[in-house]
Formats: sequence, C-alpha cells, structure tokens
Amino acid sequence: MITLTTANFDEQVLQSDKPVLVDFWAEWCPPCHMVAPVLEEIEAEHGLTVAKINTDENPAIQARYGVLSLPTLLLFENGQPVRQIVGAKPKRLLERDLGLA
Repeated sequence: MITLTTANFDEQVLQSDKPVLVDFWAEWCPPCHMVAPVLEEIEAEHGLTVAKINTDENPAIQARYGVLSLPTLLLFENGQPVRQIVGAKPKRLLERDLGLA
C-alpha cells in the first residue's frame, strides 16, 4: 500500500497508468481503521493499487477533492476520479461499488 503526501500525490495517482484507489483517512477515525485491512485484502486479491493519504497531514489534497467525511475512497483512472465511496463498508459491498465483483 502506497503512502501519499501532497508532494507525491500527482506522481503516484494522477500520472499512474493503472487505476489507483485512494483512501482518505485520519488517525482519530475508527471507521478508517476498520476499513484498512479490507483494503489490503482487495489490493492483494484484485491487483488494484491502493494508496492512503492522511487528511490531517495533507489538507490541501482533501480540499482539492472536496472530501468532507472519513473514510472516503476515490478511484482514479487516467488521472480522474471515477468512483467515490464514503464510509466504511463490508468487503463485498466495497468490491461491488468498485466494480470488482
């Protein structure tokens, strides 16, 4: 899983030639910690690149994409957000919402 910052976001996400699922999270967010192991499973099972960005440490990226609730997952393809999932969900629902199931 990739750790994103304001400094590497554009290179790791917007310039990626593969889809990237970005997990907007914060240390103080219990649902964020609940969804983290599920995202690791999805990454391993589906080969989807998953990247995490701490919104407390990188508020400019959070503001750029209008993220108001945590966790928020944004799926980027060709540098553009194409799907958004807000809140922690079970694995099968995340897979469905991401078009993986």
